[in-house]
This record gives sequence, structure tokens and C-alpha cells, in this order.
Amino acid sequence: MDTDEDKTWVSQSQNGDDAAYESLIRKHQQMIHSLTFRMTGSMADAKDLAQETFVRAYRQLDSYQGNSRFSSWLYRIAVNACLDWRRREKRRAELLANWRNLNAETAPTPDSPANLDELSREVQAALMRLPDKQRAAVVLTVYGELNHAEAATILGCSETTVSWRIFSARRKLKKLLARHD
Repeated sequence: MDTDEDKTWVSQSQNGDDAAYESLIRKHQQMIHSLTFRMTGSMADAKDLAQETFVRAYRQLDSYQGNSRFSSWLYRIAVNACLDWRRREKRRAELLANWRNLNAETAPTPDSPANLDELSREVQAALMRLPDKQRAAVVLTVYGELNHAEAATILGCSETTVSWRIFSARRKLKKLLARHD
């Protein structure tokens, strides 16, 4: 939850105080990194996307009006960065697949994060198989512990849409993880 301290730091940052912006980064870094990891399934990509989120936020800081919590505004930037990343990854994967077909070679696949146990890896893999918007809704509400209204604001859709995405995602996850029931 945002505090008066956040408001002060945002105001100071908007007036060119880089130290105040660093304070905002330190406060919200774990929250954003957690979101980007759940959206990507990769520690390296999550780190890059968290950094990209804070760079984008800094560039757009003058557009922050304070109508919503700073953390919600930052979440929205992070989700958009992840969705952009996902589109780039899909294009990259298509190009790689085409290249493989042309060269009849196989490229190595990335390893799963070593610090996750088997069930965690399976849950993360199932999460990665969800459509991007469903995954974003699940990550924000389950891992980010936001309510549907907050998630809707961040995703730019209605609460009903968030609820439907979560409902659909749960059904898909249940099928994907059926052997763990």
C-alpha cells in the first residue's frame, strides 16, 4: 500500500530528485521483480523487465497524476512491459523455429530456475502455458495479492473481465496440473 512517503518521493522525483526516485525503486523493487518473474518464468528476464519497468516509470513520471496508488501505476507499467516482452519472445521463437527448420538443427532450451522445487517448476510451467492476459490476472491477484478492482485498473479492463480471466485460468491450470490432485 502506498504511503505519504510514496507521495513525497513521487513529488520530489517529479521535481528532479534522483535520490527520491531511488527510494521508490528500493521500496517497490521486490514487488515488481516478483510480478515479472511470475509473468516470464525466468529470473534473468524478470530482472531485465523489472529494470525496464523502473526506466519506463522514470520516463513517464510526469504523467503520474496521483489518481491511483503509485504501486498500482507501477504494476500497470510492469504488466505492459511483460506483455511487450511476451510478444517479442513469440516473434523470436517463430524466427528460431523457422531457422531450425531451414538448418535442421535443434537449439538448447533454457533450464528451469534451479531454486524451485519440482511442483513449483510444474506450476510455473503451467502458468506459462496460459494466455498472457489470463496469466497477468492470476499473477496480480494470487501472487500480487491485489483484489479484482485493483487488477482491473492495472490491466485496463473491467472487474468482470478480470474475474472471467481468473475463472478460465483456474480451469486450465486444474487440467494442466491434474496429476497433483
